[in-house]
Amino acid sequence: MTEVTLLLTSGNGPAECRIALGRLIEILEKEAKALSVDCDITPSPAPDRLGPKSAVATLTGKEAERLAASFEGTIRFIFKSPVRLGHKRQNWFVGVQRVDLADIGRSAPEILPAEIRFEAFRAGGPGGQHQNTTDSAIRATHIPTGLSVVCRDERSQHRNKAAAINRLQSLLQLLTNERQAEARGNLFLANKDLERGNAIRTYRL
Repeated sequence: MTEVTLLLTSGNGPAECRIALGRLIEILEKEAKALSVDCDITPSPAPDRLGPKSAVATLTGKEAERLAASFEGTIRFIFKSPVRLGHKRQNWFVGVQRVDLADIGRSAPEILPAEIRFEAFRAGGPGGQHQNTTDSAIRATHIPTGLSVVCRDERSQHRNKAAAINRLQSLLQLLTNERQAEARGNLFLANKDLERGNAIRTYRL
């Protein structure tokens, strides 16, 4: 089963780019469902009601590769700012980039067991007859940050727990790397770079 991980980020863009990011998450989830691809979204902690600055999407399924490829790059949203009335700018950008969680996870610090809350549930969704039908799917939540991941690929709770811990550690490290890059002023998908790129998709809201 193919699995692809994407980082969706508003770069160092303004609040409107975070609004665009939220809309992009909805679009990605809708297209994933239409293609029978499992789509698990892990947003970074949101600073306010406008939404997170970034999110990680894990796509699993036969069409995961094709779906991911259709989103990779710069996504442009065209809409009037709902937070700055009268603002002339109407183009807002979000970047999508493939990431290798396995590679990132090699340098990730270990999470203490007491910091993780596990929930078991019956896997469902677009997997159809090949989807796991026992209560072995696991949702793991990192209590200090609220980050949550879902693992449903393995046939046992034990294996899904182990996979969830690894994924959670990798995501925490990825978001930490992103915050550090932003603090240095060289966020790898800085908003100015997104604006210079050719948008692979454009949406009017």
